[in-house]
Amino acid sequence: MGITERRERQKAELRDQILAAAARIIADQGFGALTMRKIADAIEYSPATIYLHFAGRDEIVLALVRDGFAALVRCLAPAAAEPDPLQRLYAIGRAYLEFAANDPQTYRLIFMEDARFTAPAMQALGASDDDVAGTAFGVLLATVTDLLAGGGYRPLDPHDVASLIWSSLHGVAALKIACSTYPFEHGTAAPGALLMDILLRGLRA
Repeated sequence: MGITERRERQKAELRDQILAAAARIIADQGFGALTMRKIADAIEYSPATIYLHFAGRDEIVLALVRDGFAALVRCLAPAAAEPDPLQRLYAIGRAYLEFAANDPQTYRLIFMEDARFTAPAMQALGASDDDVAGTAFGVLLATVTDLLAGGGYRPLDPHDVASLIWSSLHGVAALKIACSTYPFEHGTAAPGALLMDILLRGLRA
């Protein structure tokens, strides 16, 4: 390995250390506690070194949010491979809620902390009206499009339906993160499956 390659590898490794330290601080102390000084102390480098890799705290958070969205896409990938659109939709719903339950810190960061970071990250990953392929919303939109095209459902805009389903799933995920006793004791069904049942009844012709 040449000098240039070694330096690039070291640079990438330090960048990963910075992001990992930032994620730990957010997880342990909360989003508001994240500072460049705390990150520097955690990795035992000077703040000036961190500024060689990131322009500031906001750029670090944006990188974490982008990584979080990428992780969500990977989590949905097995569900997206289900050939039947109806079963695929249920699988996506389960996978989405499992992602939030298994990694609530990442979910909170990408969806529940600061819209200044969520919106740019979604745009960077192509989550716009014109280009959603390969994104979490793209997986859901493709499934809803296939489902509605199969017949037996009301003639609704797939984008509107997918947005409603995502909003509903987010509500369940966010409430579970914010309120540890949810779903409440009198509930008899998994909230994700029940939510999907109710939404699909409304979609049928």
